[in-house]
Amino acid sequence: MKRTFRAACTVAAAGLAVGLTACSQTADKAADKAVEQVDKVVTETYEVTYEVTGKGVDSIEFHGGGGEAMKPKVETVQKPALPWRKTVTLRGIMPPAVIPVAADPSSTEVNCKITHKGKVLKEEKGAALAKAGGCIAVSPIGSD
Repeated sequence: MKRTFRAACTVAAAGLAVGLTACSQTADKAADKAVEQVDKVVTETYEVTYEVTGKGVDSIEFHGGGGEAMKPKVETVQKPALPWRKTVTLRGIMPPAVIPVAADPSSTEVNCKITHKGKVLKEEKGAALAKAGGCIAVSPIGSD
């Protein structure tokens, strides 16, 4: 009886060891792939075009590509001529953002839009624009 029990335990331990080794190798491969994806996302660049239309805009703030991914440098244009349009190059997970600032925040005539490769990433109009705080999108890297 002791021999049968020992044999069963030995077989179970061997099976467990083989299973854990296989899981470990699968986990290592998954981790390597994740690191590869993060490296790609952090260094890849993309272009977006910001557009602001309407009237009564005192300034426009936007992410212009400087700074860190999650702390982008905000650039400002004072008293812009409308319609206003600017194409910038951002990198990695840096979110594209354009924020028109109007003297009258309740103005329903101000609109903003962010496009990437002809696709609209974000668009806000009038009263919804004031509530949303401008147009802020998610980086298109990884979703192309």
